[in-house]
Amino acid sequence: MKKLVLSLSIVAALAASAHAGETFEITIKDHRFSPSEIEIPANEQISLVVKNQDGTPEEFEGEDFDAEKVISGNSEATILVGPFEPGEYAFVGEFHEDSAKGKLIAK
Repeated sequence: MKKLVLSLSIVAALAASAHAGETFEITIKDHRFSPSEIEIPANEQISLVVKNQDGTPEEFEGEDFDAEKVISGNSEATILVGPFEPGEYAFVGEFHEDSAKGKLIAK
């Protein structure tokens, strides 16, 4: 019985994380994010698919929120973030902070 409860708990947790709301794509190219500003729904968890088209790794890092993920060159990663109250939330590419900047705008 304990195994069944544990299995159901794992399935429920995976289903909840898989249902993260909308998905938004961000591309890293030439050490810049595109788009650099993304309007997202407030008060909802979302998925960010970050595609690194550069040949070198980049670290996606939330300045105003908890998110940190190294994305290898020529690869992608999905990052769950939020929910956010209405406002603006900055993020950077930590390896190229001078050029890799962006923000999420929760409305």
